[in-house]
Amino acid sequence: MRSLYFRVFLITIAVILVSAMLGFLLSNIYYHAKLKSFNDEKLVGIATQMKQFVEQEPATVEHYLNNAAALGYEIYVTDGKGNDQFYGREFRQKDLDKQAVDRVLSGEIYHGVAEFPSKPFITGFFDNQLSNTVGVHLQMGNASYALFMRPDVILQFGELRIFFALIGAFTVAISILLFIISTRYLVNPIERLSEATKRIAQGNYNLKLSTTRRDEIGQLAQHFMTMSRELERVDQARQQFVSNVSHEIQSPLTSIQGFAQLVADRDLPEQEREHYASIIEEESRHLSLLSKQLLLLSSLEQGHEDLTKVKFSLRDQFRQAVQVLQWQLEEKELLLRISVPESIQLYGNEVLLMQVWMNLLGNAVNHLPQGRSIDIRAEQTNSQCVIHIRDTGDGIAAEHLPFLFDRFYRVDRARERSSGRTGLGLAIVQKIIRIHEGTIEVASSAEGTVFTVTLPQM
Repeated sequence: MRSLYFRVFLITIAVILVSAMLGFLLSNIYYHAKLKSFNDEKLVGIATQMKQFVEQEPATVEHYLNNAAALGYEIYVTDGKGNDQFYGREFRQKDLDKQAVDRVLSGEIYHGVAEFPSKPFITGFFDNQLSNTVGVHLQMGNASYALFMRPDVILQFGELRIFFALIGAFTVAISILLFIISTRYLVNPIERLSEATKRIAQGNYNLKLSTTRRDEIGQLAQHFMTMSRELERVDQARQQFVSNVSHEIQSPLTSIQGFAQLVADRDLPEQEREHYASIIEEESRHLSLLSKQLLLLSSLEQGHEDLTKVKFSLRDQFRQAVQVLQWQLEEKELLLRISVPESIQLYGNEVLLMQVWMNLLGNAVNHLPQGRSIDIRAEQTNSQCVIHIRDTGDGIAAEHLPFLFDRFYRVDRARERSSGRTGLGLAIVQKIIRIHEGTIEVASSAEGTVFTVTLPQM
């Protein structure tokens, strides 16, 4: 497996090569589009000055052209009849067309630099072909000559070329080195995150990562720590859930098993047998309720993409819930007030939301002392519907409020267990509200408790 460092090295080399190639192509395009004609015009001016001097001082032509070649020019002089003379460094290719020579001998100016063909990877500035020159007519006495010249780039820029080549080479080498060294600043945190991932996969959530950086890697480490703590919390909740389920199942099973053995005793009086049988039946109902609620909670956890939603009246639903609880309200002489406008319509799953109201009202009825009251009030604000279910009970201690919606949590464990409740009701309520994209909150004091449900108004 290739390491990240090796990949960074390859990417660095590739970036440098591609950048150099693109830079050369763009520079070459700029030369051919802008500089080539300018360079041709400048060289024609220099060649014209050479022509004027030679024509004025024909006796010094050899000395003058040799000096010009020594200063950095490649020069070719011909009469078109085989008398050719070269001054300076030799041309790479002697590819000058005879027609071009004839045109210059007739008095035309040869613009070979401006007319040099454009090629992507060949720049005419450095190509010392004979055709890549400028030419002027030269008249010395009765003899006509054609003078062709171009700059000798190697002679003019030889030392500078080496100097700039060294600058480029050292720049590339030092850039690669520094880039690879600086990559550790990026790679090391990623390696630590990779190691942390392995530890999390092994179930070790006690991680400590540096979160002092203020860049994306620092944010990633911070989010990773948050994820680790959340996974730890979920794992602990899962273990606690399994433990609670085991306990909730084991208790009634133990009772059923023990009392079933007693019922099997033939000498047991009929009255005691009926009593033990009623306990077995009660514990069986508790197990049935527990299994149903666990299945419901599991189905809610798995998703709600296929949740059937309809539009219905909130007031009608509360009336149905109250009818179901009517006998309990009358038995405890509880006063119930409903203030829900007929105009409020909800869009959701009727069965699940009915379970929410039944659970919240049922909890209030079961916990309220005799003669107290329950107040149901709903209001519509913008695109939301807010429902308040308030009772005038003795309230819930502040230390219990943060845990009310946890699975199997009971404020009064002895009383709840004896009542046959599972401790899953409020957890199911919260899950139903959430899948309807709503919220539920609870507040309590010595004057009573209020549950506030907020649902979107569709």
